[in-house]
Amino acid sequence: MLENVSLRPYNTFGIDVNARYFKECLNLEELRELLPFLRQNAFVVSGGGSNLLFTKDFPGLFLKNNLRGIREIERSNREVIIEAGAGENWHEFVLYCVEKGFGGIENLSLIPGCVGASPMQNIGAYGVEIKDTFEYLDALEIATGELKRFNLDDCAFGYRESVFKRALKNQYIICSVAFRLSLHPTLNTSYGVIEAELAKMNVLEPTLKDVSNAVIRIRQSKLPDPQHLGNAGSFFKNPVVEAEVLANIATNYPKVPSYPASDGMVKLAAGWLIEQAGWKGKKMGAVGVHELQALVLVNFGGARGSEVFELSQRIVDDVEATFGVRLEREVNIF
Repeated sequence: MLENVSLRPYNTFGIDVNARYFKECLNLEELRELLPFLRQNAFVVSGGGSNLLFTKDFPGLFLKNNLRGIREIERSNREVIIEAGAGENWHEFVLYCVEKGFGGIENLSLIPGCVGASPMQNIGAYGVEIKDTFEYLDALEIATGELKRFNLDDCAFGYRESVFKRALKNQYIICSVAFRLSLHPTLNTSYGVIEAELAKMNVLEPTLKDVSNAVIRIRQSKLPDPQHLGNAGSFFKNPVVEAEVLANIATNYPKVPSYPASDGMVKLAAGWLIEQAGWKGKKMGAVGVHELQALVLVNFGGARGSEVFELSQRIVDDVEATFGVRLEREVNIF
């Protein structure tokens, strides 16, 4: 275990703070050895560091989960169950599945982070969420040191939510995740931007790889690369509101985009709300809102985490004052 380690290389915002302790674990045995320490001290478990904002030095242990490995668990004529270690890079895992002809997660190409974070957040994009292909995950219980299997219903998946962000927060460390993928996939190109991108690519009969490439091109065209501009991807969740709230907004903004959600609720586009409130492309010192995607807050270089958080708070307050909708941060704040 290392002490007083800079976390700048381990968070995609590129915020330069220190962790009191730092440990990278490569296997289950190393994780188990840490459990007595985790039971007594603050900690954060990270893979790719793509969903974190540190506003100050972290007084506990920064645990980098680097459990790797991809293996085929089961195969039938129509489906395959594939398991990946929590430390596997998510995008590389998606590309691996695409190359193998395993369909179901190609729309999730180029999402930053590692496999272990995918069920934590129930990550989703372009009409697909993790829960659509999720089979199970294995997680180490910190209190007992036992490896427990969680099936779909156990995880209580919701919009960017799971039981691991709520009731079981900081009680388990995800070690591996398995997905049930199709050997004869039906491609999901229902999002207009994917169809439009495929048309630009002159693709009439798309393959898994074509859809993946289209998604990659779309994301690259509007989302900054954290290697060049510090960011954590989408900073805010798309708010889910009652139909009456949408109706009130539509009186002044008749073209407000909305999407059906469960129980008669509707989902609004957080990026649209932020843009309409005048924040898109705005810069405040070393931080700002990306000029092409209002959901993305960026570190232009040398920013403190507290500056990013202050910017996010001003956006939250402004959107609420303008639309009566309070945005919720998707990024974990420390």
